[in-house]
Amino acid sequence: MNPLDDLLNEKLSQRTDAGLIRKLTTQRLPVDFFTNDYLGLARSKDLFQTIESVHRDLGIQNGSSGSRLLGGNSHLIEAVEKDLGKLFRSEAALIFNSGYAANLAVLSAVPQKGDTILYDSLAHASLKDGARLSLAARHSFLHNNLADLEQKLRSSKGKKFIVAESIYSMDGDTCPLKEIGLLAKRYDASVILDEAHSTGVMGPGGAGYSVEHGLHDKIDIRIYTFGKGMGIHGACVAGSEILIRYLINFARPFIYTTALSQHQVAAIRCAFSFLAENIFLQQDLRKKIDLYLHGAGQLPNRTPSRSAIQTILCDGNAAVKKLAARLHDKGFDVRPIVSPTVPKGGERLRICLHTFNSDEEINSLTEALNSSV
Repeated sequence: MNPLDDLLNEKLSQRTDAGLIRKLTTQRLPVDFFTNDYLGLARSKDLFQTIESVHRDLGIQNGSSGSRLLGGNSHLIEAVEKDLGKLFRSEAALIFNSGYAANLAVLSAVPQKGDTILYDSLAHASLKDGARLSLAARHSFLHNNLADLEQKLRSSKGKKFIVAESIYSMDGDTCPLKEIGLLAKRYDASVILDEAHSTGVMGPGGAGYSVEHGLHDKIDIRIYTFGKGMGIHGACVAGSEILIRYLINFARPFIYTTALSQHQVAAIRCAFSFLAENIFLQQDLRKKIDLYLHGAGQLPNRTPSRSAIQTILCDGNAAVKKLAARLHDKGFDVRPIVSPTVPKGGERLRICLHTFNSDEEINSLTEALNSSV
């Protein structure tokens, strides 16, 4: 091996010895309780056929051929952005290739030197990475802790930005958005909200948590991801027309990235149209969540979640892997979340519920959990 490989292999060996090595796998067990396909749209044959039909109508174009500022723009993507702006009740929307890219763009480009970013301690890695790329000061506040947030708002300098998620990806709980909005108003701060895990599953037409609760007009910047509840790919930022114009001019993940293909853009439109025609899927998911909570509500170490994301905390990586293995033996595909993905002491089973999980599967899962935890 060359010197660089020696160095990298040493790091990999350390992680292997600690039982923390990550590996790609194509293995799938019979019953899916781990993917983010909450509404079953990623596996929907009807949606697939609709997207393929639209793609044929678009003509032959395999890729966008460049960034949006070069050859990658189109009438289609601008029309879909207008549709998304109406759906999310914002002045405008801007499509990105992924939620990660959108979060990186907003946090790295909008806050300036001398400003302060205050992010929830359980915010997604993409939000934290974006904050690191910003020239602003950055501090975390205790998860959903309004007192800690207010204390840090008092001592912050420059323009203040509060960063939160509507539904948190590891605990499945929601943020106190109304109260965060009130604090933002009191301290002249702007709110950046990641709606990744509420997109599709909540709100009229899948418009997310903030629209469902009538708080969207209190949020300066919202980021919606389409690779989870919508079952496709891409993301968008929703906000004012000035914000969108600013991102087009200053957000490096937008400026220097090849645009989505027309096929992918058409898929976004098709997915939201499909959901509008099958909005009962939101209620179906709610019923599945209620069924799970009925069977697992008294389990110890269960995080307080009423979303499709349910978690059970375990004491260490070995314990959570052992519990996952027991469920795997019964055919349940539930993945252990180990440190360092979560902080040490926060290891857990992450259970994702879907509209396609049968009542029998959910009842069998909760029975297995009650006999194992």
